[in-house]
Amino acid sequence: MNIIVRLFGAIVLQVSALAAMSSMAMSDDKPFRVPTQETPIISQLKTRTTHRICSLDPIEDLLPPPQNKANNSLLSYLAEQGFTQNKEGSWVCYANDPKKEGRYFTMFKVKQVDGRLIASSFLDEGSLIQGQENRSLDFFMMLIEHHLNTSKENRQGIRRYLEAFVSLVKEGKIKPTRRGFLFDQPNRALVLYHTLSSGNLKGTGITINISLPKS
Repeated sequence: MNIIVRLFGAIVLQVSALAAMSSMAMSDDKPFRVPTQETPIISQLKTRTTHRICSLDPIEDLLPPPQNKANNSLLSYLAEQGFTQNKEGSWVCYANDPKKEGRYFTMFKVKQVDGRLIASSFLDEGSLIQGQENRSLDFFMMLIEHHLNTSKENRQGIRRYLEAFVSLVKEGKIKPTRRGFLFDQPNRALVLYHTLSSGNLKGTGITINISLPKS
């Protein structure tokens, strides 16, 4: 059974691929704050009565699903949660900028890179916007449930770990660092809080790095 490592009693790994992770996760993306007309419209999907991960507006959840089917990719199920796929192949979620009317920023992003999934939740100038904390956890756990071979019991432990990690980031008790924290031993899955050093996006992000099962 997978071993869940306690948050700060864990082995702290130096992430040698952090530069690549940051670059590949953020490259070719829109700036962190972009005009509305330059931002793709969030997919208007409603497949369940509960809120979708990529929707902080209750009105969006009342809209019918679009007629166009999402392309058949590894992460196409994210379309049901309101994500859209950009030109580089990443799946992204845009959120309304609470500080500037008519502007949006990239809140979530996930991309497949060399047999791994790199998924990030971006903080608006170092702060989580309202609703982002729980949606970040739901986003990460959806990916883990779909792509890691874990038991229900182990996933519950992983969620508690990530919940504590995100909470400490929110409270300012974890500072941006180049170190990754191991949260799933057999799969060497990592979580880190880091600055965005590549691409057009500026700020910080909480990122998980998980291996895809080998075919």
